[in-house]
Amino acid sequence: MLNFPNQSRVFDPTRRAVRFWGHDSAMEWSFFVTEEALKRLQPNMRYDEASVLRAFDDHRDAIYVAAARAYKRERKDSYELGAADF
Repeated sequence: MLNFPNQSRVFDPTRRAVRFWGHDSAMEWSFFVTEEALKRLQPNMRYDEASVLRAFDDHRDAIYVAAARAYKRERKDSYELGAADF
């Protein structure tokens, strides 16, 4: 079962996304949630790093639900959550 014990998240300026990690037993999986997805969750979000990370924190529960759905659909090396995932 996928869980998110590590509350860390980082902004990846190259991907324009926030990276975070989920765990299933001893395995760790990388997830990215795009700026567009965060903008859908928080329409007044600005596109600077602090605002993007704040939007992630404000919507962490919804992001984790979307990540778990993506993980359940298919096993991959990493997952990108876009606006259509919300």
